[in-house]
Amino acid sequence: MTDPRRLSGEAQEDLRRRVVAAVGSGRSQAEVAAVFGVSSRSVSRWMKALRDNGDKGLASGKRGRRPEEQKALTVRQQARLKRAVLGKFPDQLALPGLVWTRGQVGELVCRWFGIRLSRVTIGKYLRGWGLSPQKPVRRAYEQDPGAVRCWLEETYPAISARARREGGAVLWLDQTGLRSDNAVGASWAPVGRTPVIGKPGVRFGANAMAAISNKGELYFTVYHGSLTTEIMTGFLDRLTRHLDRRIHLVADRHPVHRSRAVRDWITERADRIELHFLPGYSPELNPVELLNGDTKHHVAQTNPGDKHELATEARTHLRRRQNQPDRVKAFFGKEEVRYAAE
Repeated sequence: MTDPRRLSGEAQEDLRRRVVAAVGSGRSQAEVAAVFGVSSRSVSRWMKALRDNGDKGLASGKRGRRPEEQKALTVRQQARLKRAVLGKFPDQLALPGLVWTRGQVGELVCRWFGIRLSRVTIGKYLRGWGLSPQKPVRRAYEQDPGAVRCWLEETYPAISARARREGGAVLWLDQTGLRSDNAVGASWAPVGRTPVIGKPGVRFGANAMAAISNKGELYFTVYHGSLTTEIMTGFLDRLTRHLDRRIHLVADRHPVHRSRAVRDWITERADRIELHFLPGYSPELNPVELLNGDTKHHVAQTNPGDKHELATEARTHLRRRQNQPDRVKAFFGKEEVRYAAE
């Protein structure tokens, strides 16, 4: 097949005119493409250019980059642009959106420096600065950065040190909701034919609560309905009876976790368990969130017929993870929770 881009400008124009003339004589575009050794897409594009702009649409234009694309970014321009990408969101610079894309960066380059760069060139600059496209972590506006810093630098290190002195265990606790209509992810299928997966007509759900340690331990319960103090204290009772060490339990500020009934229950067993709260609006600091995502992903691949089958699938998966301590330890490998790995 001929690659028109490798021909001279005059040869490209001649090829285009011969191709459209052949189509104009009554041959199909596919037949002409085969005869001249070009792609059907090229033939279609040249015919459109003829319809839109007449004979001028087939003329060979000036080759090479446009004048505004000739210049490369200077070191100073690159430094300014990199600071913007790392230190601000697009909407803070009057650009639409919350995440940086090559298009957003290109618009900023054009606005600041009057230079238009291709997406490929912008991608090379971004990677040259040590950046890569990544899915952002969502963080609540209400989060207090000072409280997070205090937790990472002072509060948690003190909890961990106490647990080591006491020969105790640090466990992280969280709960999650599981739904029958969770997204199942992508599936391979013929192009243009979206696969159809059967599902129950009625939506239903179940909930799971789990506690994990950076040693690979996993304890859980699966229940229906909202989290109550009875469910919470029942789980903690099984936890304290199972472990022969004092437990330092790290949890978020869920109302049930902070309820008077739970506080009184823990106070009566202060020699066995102590409850610590993460900073508000900081789920990314809890490694159990990664276990929750893992459980939801598994359940989404099944097809439970009712809430009891859904709960059974969750229990089966969590029991499997109980027997895979290395997989549980791996939940502490993400950057946001790596502080809790030791």
